[in-house]
Amino acid sequence: MTSGGLAITALAGIGEIAPGDDLAAVVRSALSETGLALAAGDIIVVAQKIVSKAEGRQVDLGSVTPSSEAEALARKTGKDARFVELVLRESSEVMRAVPGVLIVRHRLGFVMANAGIDRSNIVVAEGSEQALLLPADPEASAQALREALTTSAGVAPAVVISDSFGRAWRIGTVNVAIGAAGLPSLIDRRGETDRNGRVLESTEIALADAVAAAAGLAMGETREGTPVVHIRGLSWDAPEGPASDLLRAPDRDLFR
Repeated sequence: MTSGGLAITALAGIGEIAPGDDLAAVVRSALSETGLALAAGDIIVVAQKIVSKAEGRQVDLGSVTPSSEAEALARKTGKDARFVELVLRESSEVMRAVPGVLIVRHRLGFVMANAGIDRSNIVVAEGSEQALLLPADPEASAQALREALTTSAGVAPAVVISDSFGRAWRIGTVNVAIGAAGLPSLIDRRGETDRNGRVLESTEIALADAVAAAAGLAMGETREGTPVVHIRGLSWDAPEGPASDLLRAPDRDLFR
C-alpha cells in the first residue's frame, strides 16, 4: 500500500436523494461539476445515508407497532418504542441496553448503536416521523455502483460505502466501511518482516476503514451536504475483498 500524494475531494452539486434515484448518474454529474474524470486507481466513497435513501430504506414510524420486547427496551433506554422495534428487526442480538444507549449486533454482523438506524437529515412531510435503515446489502450496493460507474474506457473505480461508528475504546465517531468493491478491505501483513527483520505477528491493515475515515474529513458529519468523496493517489498490491472481511467474529469478541 503506497501513497505518493493523496488527493481527497468532496464532490459538489449533490442534492437531496429520493427513492429510486440513479446514484451512478448523480456521482457522474457531481464528478463533472467538480472538474474530475475517473482514472485508474480512483476510489469513490459514498455515505450510507444516500445509498439507503436511493434504495428506499426509509420507514414511517407511524406504521410500526412495537412488540413487548421493544416496549420493555424502550422503558429501559428512554427511546421511542417504535424506533426500538425497528432496531430489533434489524438486529440479531442486543449487546447493551442502558439509559440513552442501545448497542446491538446488526443482522449483517456490525456491532453498533441503534442498528445504524438514523433520523437526521431526512426530508419528511409535516407530521410524519421517519427513520432510515442501513442498505439491505451494502456489499452488493457497492458492487452495483462500481459496475455502473465503469467508463467506456474500462476504468472501474473502487467504491466504499461508509457510515459513522462509535468505538469501544475511544470517545467520538469515525467513518468506517460497511460495503466495499474493487479494493482490499483488509490487508494481512502477518509473516512479513519490518525494517529490522522482525517478523510481523499481528499486523492487519483495515484499508477500507482507513479510506472511509479519510473521506469523512471531507464529507463532514452534520450540515455539509457533501456525501460523496473522490480519492486519488492510493495504490495497493493485495487482492480485493469485501468490507465484511473487517468484521470480528463473535468467538473473537474481546469484551466477552
